Amino acid sequence: MKPRALALTFSLYLAAALGGTAAEPKLAPLFNGKDLTNFKAEGAAEFWRIENGVLICENNAAKKEHYLWTQKEYGDFVMEFEARWKATTDRGVDTGIEMRKPKIQLQLGVSGSLRVDMTGSFYTGGKPAYPEIGQAKDAKKLMKAEGEWNTFRVQAKGNTFTCWINGTKASEYTDAKFSGAAPIGLQLHGGVVMKAEYRNVKIAEL
Repeated sequence: MKPRALALTFSLYLAAALGGTAAEPKLAPLFNGKDLTNFKAEGAAEFWRIENGVLICENNAAKKEHYLWTQKEYGDFVMEFEARWKATTDRGVDTGIEMRKPKIQLQLGVSGSLRVDMTGSFYTGGKPAYPEIGQAKDAKKLMKAEGEWNTFRVQAKGNTFTCWINGTKASEYTDAKFSGAAPIGLQLHGGVVMKAEYRNVKIAEL
């Protein structure tokens, strides 16, 4: 299927999933493929680089953690991006998209606490850290082979957080606790030998 047709199909699917009445939001580039405009770049050069339009995060020798935060704070939004990674150790890749205040995260890769791949699930930091209702239990079925590009879409609207993987709804979690607007952060987890890549990062406020 051609990219244009695929985008239209996804838009129609999303509208149906939201009840058939919602118009597709107009997504604008958050990452421009050239530099870190729209992000807080302080301290980023040691962990983040751009190659051929791809945003790459990789640990330094000390395996320190780092977040690449947006300049702007977001409350209700929808964000779409492509990501890929390939595990180089048994620990796997641990990254994610952090949002709202207090922070809630869309997990990408292996959970540091569970040592299980929790891609597409929402991490709250509470007990349990990954509420069962917010887990993407079919993520492995929805994703392509390791190392290939997958398209993720995350939406924060009101008290509800939703994730789609390659055009299919994978998880949804509702919690009024996470209500404050905040910068969005791309995480490079500490204590892990890892590399993850992002491209075509787009966002729209709702």
